[in-house]
Amino acid sequence: MTDGEIVRLFWKRNEAALEHTRTKYGSYCRSIAFGILRNGEDAEECVNDSLLNAWNSIPPSKPQNLRTYMGKLVRNASINRFEHYSAQKRGGTQTELAISELENLLSDNGDALATFESEAITRCINTMLQNSSKEKRTVFVRRYWYLDSIADIAKAYSLSESKVTSILFRMRKELKEELEKEGVNL
Repeated sequence: MTDGEIVRLFWKRNEAALEHTRTKYGSYCRSIAFGILRNGEDAEECVNDSLLNAWNSIPPSKPQNLRTYMGKLVRNASINRFEHYSAQKRGGTQTELAISELENLLSDNGDALATFESEAITRCINTMLQNSSKEKRTVFVRRYWYLDSIADIAKAYSLSESKVTSILFRMRKELKEELEKEGVNL
């Protein structure tokens, strides 16, 4: 079933849309949630929460790319759950480390996620990624979208951890320059 057909089912309030979405994108969503939470049960709950959020937001939303839409919903649900779990204690998890890397670049108010997803910054990130090599783009997305550890990225792409760290450092610097060029207040 195509994304357009599934979205039409959502618009008709047909519950089959949920099952088709789970069948088509369930494993993709679980992998995003598990990458953030590192817990299978929590990841499954975030997938279920995301399906409910899709049900509640379509309509009025009419996503052109259902995969991306579901990915964003599950990512946000997973980060919210992560923040809830870590509110009482601060550790050095990959999620927290990746967010803090961007926080240092983007935000003085401690709300890096809200800042990161603003339209102006999204345009700058897209521009920077379009002008980057496939390797750099992949490393950046794996770290800051999927919140993979530097070790996991290095292993997956046969790079040294220092190479991954260097790529990320340079890309954050490029992003900062792009943001300043566009007049985005940091």
